[in-house]
Amino acid sequence: MVDSGKSERLKMVHLGAGSTCMESSTEKRKVVLPLPTLLSQALVAFTIEFDNEFEHRMPHRTTVAGAGPGKTSGPWLTSIVMWSNLMRLVPEEGITVAELRKRSRIVKLSLAGMERWGYIRVGIDPKDERTKPPEKDLVIWPTTKGRMAQQVWRPLTGAIEERWEERFGKDLVGRLKASLGSMLEQIDGGLPEYLPVVGFGLFTQALPDSERASIGRDKDPIHELRLPALLSKVLLEFTLQFERESAISLPVCANVLRVLADQGMPVREIARLSGVSKEGISMAVTFLKGRGFAVLAPDPQARRGQAVLLTPKGVLAKETHRRLLEAIEERWITRFGSALGELRMVLEKLVGDPASRSPLFAGLNLYPDSWRASIPMPETLPHYPMVLHRGGYPDGS
Repeated sequence: MVDSGKSERLKMVHLGAGSTCMESSTEKRKVVLPLPTLLSQALVAFTIEFDNEFEHRMPHRTTVAGAGPGKTSGPWLTSIVMWSNLMRLVPEEGITVAELRKRSRIVKLSLAGMERWGYIRVGIDPKDERTKPPEKDLVIWPTTKGRMAQQVWRPLTGAIEERWEERFGKDLVGRLKASLGSMLEQIDGGLPEYLPVVGFGLFTQALPDSERASIGRDKDPIHELRLPALLSKVLLEFTLQFERESAISLPVCANVLRVLADQGMPVREIARLSGVSKEGISMAVTFLKGRGFAVLAPDPQARRGQAVLLTPKGVLAKETHRRLLEAIEERWITRFGSALGELRMVLEKLVGDPASRSPLFAGLNLYPDSWRASIPMPETLPHYPMVLHRGGYPDGS
């Protein structure tokens, strides 16, 4: 447990692969994960369980299985991010683009994708006499399939929370929510309910600090937030601080840069070690290569395929990533005090020993007809959600 009283006595020693070793007068060498990794793995596990249940209950389409339950032509399957940051806020009577952006706190809404996938319709307000109103004045309505999806989505967060209380104990989940809520009381409002879809370079797209401050905490009733929103908001606050000081986004640092060995690594191995989809890895490697942090070379261990090698600039960035994580968490010890210590203690129980399979995998049992059942179970959960435009899945699928 990390708390403000012990912060002076802690010494963080790098062990590789993003882990650290904590030493103090009361603790021997103990492997710990960075705070954003603990937050991320809890959020990813909750999200996958939520998404699995939505897929099971909702008629849908996917490239893997075609039509879902009932063999009807439902909307294209998407993740919780599209519910939390968009569909949750779209009433049957419609909402303007400007108002949805205001309520969602999302810089770039996934309107084109959600319309193409069958959840919404975007058009001109019948009362608007202009032939070409600006985008902000367009209206978003849920389609028939979108309204059906809303009905399926609405109770799922509470249902998955109840499963977690049964699985991990009501007291532990309650302590997790209380510590997250206590920290959010000290964080400016204006954060979305779920991590937004990443932008160029996989950086977070968030409201400017001035706009967040103008929203105020009073407009974010923390006591009403469910677990994924609490996890997302605290993780997003950490991410924004990290990315202000880093030339590489936290998703890229945590999932790709972290696992790259100085002597190089086959591209095919990165997905296995990171728990992130091949598509997400490809985007991250393209960014690292384009900015001079890595190069691609033929894989010396295979007839085909490539390996990623860190440049000297990339090696330095990997060390900088580790030090920046430590520095921000040290600042947070001062900022949040005992709430941060309680949060870390609870998350470490949920995530478990980094050297073994996480208890969080207990909730990832799949329905046999789900799309995830058709691919191998990952060896690890991502160290940061890879929320892409492809549907918002937390592993970039």
